[in-house]
Formats: sequence, structure tokens, C-alpha cells
Amino acid sequence: MVGNHLSPLYAIADREMLDARRIELRGFAEQLRDGGVRLLQYRDKKNGPQEMLRAARKIADVFAGTKPTLILNDRADLAALLGWGVHVGQSDLPAEAARRLVGRAVVGVSTHNEAEVRAADLSSADYVAVGPVFATASKLDAEPVVGLDGVRRARGLTTKLLVAIGGVTMENAPQVREAGADSVAMISALASPGQRISELLMQCQGSHEASPPPS
Repeated sequence: MVGNHLSPLYAIADREMLDARRIELRGFAEQLRDGGVRLLQYRDKKNGPQEMLRAARKIADVFAGTKPTLILNDRADLAALLGWGVHVGQSDLPAEAARRLVGRAVVGVSTHNEAEVRAADLSSADYVAVGPVFATASKLDAEPVVGLDGVRRARGLTTKLLVAIGGVTMENAPQVREAGADSVAMISALASPGQRISELLMQCQGSHEASPPPS
């Protein structure tokens, strides 16, 4: 993340998905790096803090020298130790508490309805994530689908950077960007057999810019 700009592709390395597909973390991180990814979140809902730190440091080593934006899911305390940004959900630390821990690093917050988007817009978060946009198998306890209309409504409710997440693929990414998302988060699509990360990045970027935030 540079200033008020987000990469159009927000990659999420989900440990549970990687382990289920027997994909080694370092090799996966290297593929993302080589494909041009510079915005990456590490999400680990299954392991303890020591393993999370070990994995995060492996990712940081892979991306060293590329000026990446690295974000840890949920754990603002561990993100502060790493010097990473943090992404928090509605049941995690509030954005303000996360901000106190990570300082000037990136803070993002998940939202699933208009009330949550409004609250996030008033917070110190750098970006607001909205979703799930489409049905997703990456999260067993996923909230109800918001659809492209949900992305459009969120765009009209916040001047912050907007990330759309949930069921986003190479095929539907342009629609999501047209709906107003500055960036689209992908999880399963990153590990699809034969998928080239560079192609995903180009498709997310497209030949247009996402709709500007309201003034």
C-alpha cells in the first residue's frame, strides 16, 4: 500500500487452504512474488502464535526487497512484533485498538452490512473490506452474500479504500472492480491448477480504474 493506493489484487495466503491442498507455504509465496503480488495477507485460524510468527517470517523473507505490504489476519499483537499491518474482523480487536498496537502500519477491517461500513468509515482503518461478494468455500462461517450491489452501496458509504472479498475469481474480478472496489481479495483462485498469478493481476487491474470514492 502506497499512500491512498491499493494494489488491485489483494492476495490472501490462507493456511488452512494451503494445508488442505498440500501446498508448501514458501513455494506459494514465491509464486505470488514472482507473479507481481505486492499486497499479501497471511491468514491462519488453526495454529498458535509461534507457528504464525514462523510462517510470517518465512513470507517476509520471500518478499524481502520487493517493498511489499504484508498484513496479518486477526492478531494485531503479532503484527506489531513483525512490523506488519493487520486485518481485523467484527469479533476481533476494534480498529482503534489495533491502530494503537501497529502504529502507522496498515489497518483493515471486515464489514458485511451498511451499518458496519459506516462504523468502519469513521474509524482509523486504512481500508474497508466488504463481503462476501459471492458464495465462497474459503470460510465456513461466512456471512450472507452481499453481491455486486453490496459493493456499490459500500462504495457510496465510505471514502476509504474499498476491498471486495468472497468468491472473487479471474472471471468476475472486472465486475467487482467496476462496482467500485479499489482492490479484490482472492484466496482459492490463487491456488487454482494452472493459474498464472500475473494473469490474475492483469485481470484485476483491467483497462479501467475503479470508480473514485465519493467526495
